[in-house]
Amino acid sequence: MGAATLAVLLAVGTFTLDWLDRAFPPPLDSAGALSVEVLDRDGALLRAYAAQDGRWRLKADVGKLDPQFLKMLIAYEDKRFRTHSGVDPMALARAAIQLVANGRIVSGGSTLSMQLARLLEPRKERSFAAKFRQIARALQIERRLSKDAILELYLTLAPYGGNLEGVRAASLAWFGKEPQRLSLSQAALLVALPQSPETRRPDRHSQTAKSARDRVLARMATAGIIPESEVERAAQENVAARRLPLPAFAAHLADAAIRSEGGQALRHRLLLDRGIQAALEAVAKEGARRLGPRVSVAMMLADARSGEVLARVGSADYFDPARAGWIDMSVAQRSPGSTLKPFIYGLAIEDGLVMQETMIEDRPADFHGYRPRNFDMDYQGDVSVRDALQMSLNVPAIRLLDAVGPARLMSRLRAVGVVPVLPPGETPGLAIGLGGAGLTLEGLVQLYAGLANRGKARRLRHHPDAEAASPATVLTPQAAWQIADMLSGVAPPEGAPRLGIAYKTGTSYGYRDAWAVGYDGRHVLGVWVGRPDGGSVPGLIGYLAAAPILFEAFSRSGVGVTPFPRAPAGAVRLAASEMPASLRRFASSSGAPIPGAPTEPAPEIVFPPEGARIDLGFAHETDVAPLALKIIGGRAPFRWLANGEPLAETFRRRTASWQPDGGGASTLTVIDAAGRTASVRVFLE
Repeated sequence: MGAATLAVLLAVGTFTLDWLDRAFPPPLDSAGALSVEVLDRDGALLRAYAAQDGRWRLKADVGKLDPQFLKMLIAYEDKRFRTHSGVDPMALARAAIQLVANGRIVSGGSTLSMQLARLLEPRKERSFAAKFRQIARALQIERRLSKDAILELYLTLAPYGGNLEGVRAASLAWFGKEPQRLSLSQAALLVALPQSPETRRPDRHSQTAKSARDRVLARMATAGIIPESEVERAAQENVAARRLPLPAFAAHLADAAIRSEGGQALRHRLLLDRGIQAALEAVAKEGARRLGPRVSVAMMLADARSGEVLARVGSADYFDPARAGWIDMSVAQRSPGSTLKPFIYGLAIEDGLVMQETMIEDRPADFHGYRPRNFDMDYQGDVSVRDALQMSLNVPAIRLLDAVGPARLMSRLRAVGVVPVLPPGETPGLAIGLGGAGLTLEGLVQLYAGLANRGKARRLRHHPDAEAASPATVLTPQAAWQIADMLSGVAPPEGAPRLGIAYKTGTSYGYRDAWAVGYDGRHVLGVWVGRPDGGSVPGLIGYLAAAPILFEAFSRSGVGVTPFPRAPAGAVRLAASEMPASLRRFASSSGAPIPGAPTEPAPEIVFPPEGARIDLGFAHETDVAPLALKIIGGRAPFRWLANGEPLAETFRRRTASWQPDGGGASTLTVIDAAGRTASVRVFLE
């Protein structure tokens, strides 16, 4: 063939391809719709949604795929992929020779570009006409797309069994991870699956899948791509036995993000941290399971300085209908119980009404017809402001709220963007101090973020493009420091370690809501526990139900504990003897004593009873248990003596414990604030 003839053929071929490109372009724009993705602050996948046709089809990114997997894929499927123009003549010739020699198709000679063409336009049957069509389309695709773009589109559309398409969906479903760092065995399985995705599904045909994977490994060893020793080790691994669900972290917030953006974008970015989110969701699920059926848990963790929400758990399990998991309880209006008390005390400190060691009265009182009672129906008599807040006493909190004014408390909360919901037609009253207004977990976390941020609260943000609002004052820096100093002294729940955080619990009327909100010098974490339908849960108390979850979540979140900042100028903690006389006792202008209200009788030890023999483990040489102590009556604080020796601390509550150092006869004595005593003699075994 002369040079002129060759030139004419090339010109005709080029003209023909150009004409085909214009007249019959490849259907690149008609590729299957992609799954919508919701990503965390670092681009990690939080939640994926199936495409409109019900398939999981996540966009692949060659730059983020395991390099070894890509190398194996090209070596196995199309080793001259980087050099040909869509068709590999040598592969086609080999296929033709095998067809003639065997009388059947042994290999198709298809390149990755030709396989992509088949994915874009699925053929109804295998024929020479279909093959020529693929060849033409492959040449067109190569003229339009780069090699990496072809790989990306192929690895987005390739079938991997069931309704899985694309290597990302396959890796997440079979291995529970993105295909960025795959084991040799995993990479080989992902190379093998697209040739026969249904017959090689590892969850249904594990042996067939393993055999196909091993053939890929053997081919790689023969080609010298992978050392034989590594291939042998990889072949010993089992294939995935079951299909895993695709990520569904922060399900409620992901749904809300898609709705807010009209559902048009394929990718939505949130400020959440997937590691923290996953840890808190696990804690919520475990906590709800411990607390019983129909109980749900919501949590929110935020950076107090920036207002960025790092984790938000709307329910114990989004997919659990028994717990109404689809309801986002992080934004539901519920009674906050005692969780607003720190802000009442903070305002009283701001106004110079009290200091930490100021004595305040905890006795039955009538505030113009409103008669608050303590949660345990008991009263402590005279108590310091510090102890009153730490013990969450109701009457002292209402005395202070009456002094600073409910309207002022509401005004301060609204100033930072938190608006408690009052019953229809009502104005702010004293009841808001004990949970008489609706508040969301999100609002509560925003308020406590102000305590953690020297009294400055920012609106919480979930989206990177949300504008950071200027901080507003919830308390002065001095008052916020005083509150943190008091709340950081609250003992952790039983069995929980001391984390160095300040926290407050709350319980709504009727045991419907249990709360715990804790913070350090940087982060704030809020926990709500209850039934989404508002039903009562007997024994659901903030300290017992929500506080253990709070401490576990803080420990497992991975954020660490940031020390509290140093006291700002003007913030001091004075002993009672150092305070001005006017601040040593809070004198309320209202809160009249209730006529006929009982006064404290003399203390009486009800456990252990007089003459009891109590087995604490001395006789069995086992770990010696502490002895529980309980009294009725008396006026706090109480001092206990064991065999004439005072215990190390005084107690505000009427329960205490003593760790004896030996068995035998012992005498226990309690002395109340009025100097009255009671004693019992017991024998410890």
